[in-house]
Amino acid sequence: MSSHLSRSLSIRHFRCFIEVANSGSFTVAAARLFVTQSSLTTTIQQFEDQVGMKLFDRNTRRVVMTPEAVSFKGQAEKIVREFDASVTDLEAFSQGRMGHLRIALAPSLLHLFLARAVMRFRSDYPDIRLTIRDASAQQVEQLVADGELDFAVATKFRGLDELEYTPLIEDPFGVICRADYPLSAKDGAVTLEALKPADYIAFTSDMGIGKYTRKQVPQLSLLQEPPVEISSFTSLLAMLREGGCFAIAPALTTTIAGFETLRFYPLSDPVLTRQSFLVARKLRSLSPSSRRLLEKISEAIKERELPHGVTSLLEKTAS
Repeated sequence: MSSHLSRSLSIRHFRCFIEVANSGSFTVAAARLFVTQSSLTTTIQQFEDQVGMKLFDRNTRRVVMTPEAVSFKGQAEKIVREFDASVTDLEAFSQGRMGHLRIALAPSLLHLFLARAVMRFRSDYPDIRLTIRDASAQQVEQLVADGELDFAVATKFRGLDELEYTPLIEDPFGVICRADYPLSAKDGAVTLEALKPADYIAFTSDMGIGKYTRKQVPQLSLLQEPPVEISSFTSLLAMLREGGCFAIAPALTTTIAGFETLRFYPLSDPVLTRQSFLVARKLRSLSPSSRRLLEKISEAIKERELPHGVTSLLEKTAS
């Protein structure tokens, strides 16, 4: 795209193009964009005139993208995402003692010390609104990358280039089950070979724990083809409480409400550990509000007695 064209087009043209492409209708797209259909049609015609090609074939039933538009759609969506993320970055940087902070926190870490940090933050800065998301590791990464979250405390899922991952906590994996589940544990630990595949409850692969276990021990069918998969800790707790089954999860899972009634046996063969990170955009200067909350989180990690086998990585990160 020449500099002349780029100066003639605006982000509005890209948004209109994407909405028409997604809906296949000028009428529907206009309603979603809160503009008149005639205004939308004019905008698309301007876009087509500027680039010198048709973007849509119109018929009486549906609007269809031309082959050129199909190949361009992904790039247009990326331009809009980056624009929106940049504006969000600018808004976040301007926040002072007032504003809206959007974050995501791993459930196990929230129960251990993040809830304490959040409540202390609320007490000191009552004028700052907080939205706390609970989403899968994959979703969290994309939300931070798109600027919809200021930061997250979560595991690394894909490791996106535009994100920065600062280690906070490391905890070992183990077997979680009801106290009466028949399990052979030597010196308080178990091996995967000692487990019964038919009793295994696994996390789905879109969750950080599910992806990690499958990747770390690919040769074991126990992890690759589980008989039951779940996508939340709430579902896992309900299943484990029924008895006759087990799960493989990090030690901090036992800090989630309800899980303290279950038994946790560390894995001895193989030994698996999980790291939880502060996830933020590389090119984003954290807002004053974000930095204040991170200070509260660091304080809570340092003062809380961690469960056996769980290690704080804050000092290593600082050094």
